[in-house]
Amino acid sequence: MANEIKSKGAGKVGKIAANTLMIVIGNAIYAAGVVFFILPTGLITGGTTGIALIINHFTGMEISTFVGVFNVIMFALGYLVLGRKFAMSTLVSTLSYPVLLRLIQKAAGDFVITDDLLLSALFGGLCIGLALAIVIRIGASTGGMDIPPLILQKTLRIPVSASMYVFDFAILIGQMLFTPRQNCLYGILLVMVYTITLDKLLAIGASRVRVEIVSKEHEAMREAIMADLDRSVTMLHGQTGYIGKETEVLYCVIAPRELYKLERVVYSIDPDAFVVMSRATSVHGKGFSKAKEYITQN
Repeated sequence: MANEIKSKGAGKVGKIAANTLMIVIGNAIYAAGVVFFILPTGLITGGTTGIALIINHFTGMEISTFVGVFNVIMFALGYLVLGRKFAMSTLVSTLSYPVLLRLIQKAAGDFVITDDLLLSALFGGLCIGLALAIVIRIGASTGGMDIPPLILQKTLRIPVSASMYVFDFAILIGQMLFTPRQNCLYGILLVMVYTITLDKLLAIGASRVRVEIVSKEHEAMREAIMADLDRSVTMLHGQTGYIGKETEVLYCVIAPRELYKLERVVYSIDPDAFVVMSRATSVHGKGFSKAKEYITQN
């Protein structure tokens, strides 16, 4: 018993260490994207970095200094309004991003990868999208401007997506006041690239195929799917629309790589089976986000 508790404790510590490392890596990629692609070309961007660019233009304050101060203020607000658990998940980002940003700036010096605005918008967007996906996928937050929308959602019931778009739009407008029009357009492209990249990366591994099958051989097909694919099947009772005949509809969810195997199983039993397949962006439950449980039938 003592060894089991000790093993669980060691596993929990290991998971925390791994998550912390991934958050630091994500913030390092974010900082690198800002240093190598956004700052040298003067592109506009959203979030805390976008506010820092505005403050830097009007006051001359170091971008990393403002980011550090702003992140600490947002962290304090998050702790007071959203609670200790949320605050702990953002602590690493709050501390690591401004430090990494400063270190990479110092290390890079005058080094410039490219002065092409299109390449900078594309690769800067890819870096930021990848960084955000790494942090978000482990259930953490990048802090900074991620926090105000969450506070507004909790206190005023304003949707996170709506307030986030408003904040980002206002930040972009603020930078447009002193940024050349061409840089503004490429900056908007940058925001689009990292938004799309984030959405695509968050969907990796979560996408599944939803299958509905109508067949007179539904019982044999149910047993074959459970035996050959090790996937559960739900039987839905239906009725055909043309002649009103009672029928069974098999419903199951599979991984994309299992699609060919499922088709082979289905059509080997009933070549005339009616099959509908559609994409499920995310599936939660046993066999997918949770471990399978097998029930022994008596």
